[in-house]
Amino acid sequence: MVHMREDTVAPSRPNLRDEQKRRTRLALLEAAQEMFVERGYANVTIDDITREVGCSRATFYLHFANKMDVLAKISAETMEQRAASVYGDLDEVLGDGSRQAFTGWIQRALEWFAANRDILPAWDEALQVEPEFRRVGRESITALTDAMPDYLARWPADRHDEARFRVELLVTQLERYFMRSTVQGTIEFAPDRAADVLTDIWFPALQPPTDS
Repeated sequence: MVHMREDTVAPSRPNLRDEQKRRTRLALLEAAQEMFVERGYANVTIDDITREVGCSRATFYLHFANKMDVLAKISAETMEQRAASVYGDLDEVLGDGSRQAFTGWIQRALEWFAANRDILPAWDEALQVEPEFRRVGRESITALTDAMPDYLARWPADRHDEARFRVELLVTQLERYFMRSTVQGTIEFAPDRAADVLTDIWFPALQPPTDS
């Protein structure tokens, strides 16, 4: 009889039960996100979500602690993608030192908001009605600056908090500009010119201090 060494044993495939749990969790996430978009965060209940998926509340609680936990999981996945693709890109753009490249990044950042515009109001609503969700919001912002190690490294160690704060202010202004211009329609300005104006403001503001 041939005995396989422990470190050469192929990993076992997920069994049927594990696969069903994975599918149920995904279905709950997708149903919740669709409802949050259509009805708003506060108007959706756990019963609404389970009814849509066709499972029990007990099944829901196998996967999530509460309704806020569902939105937190949706946010985590979305923000991880944002941190890696958008702000990891900003790290490279700022290292390149090109104003034109920064304008291109502003346009791509606004495109990210456009791609995720439907869920943004639900996030804002949850921040207002769920005090604990503020921790999720804070962690999502921290993840963006964590995706910019080269940028932080160009700042003196005793000013890293300031460097992070500048990025956080940039994120805030881009989000509020997008919401007011595209969602609420309270700002009217040509999008291509807006990217240039935002570059005028933020390209110099994000430059590390130079030795005098």
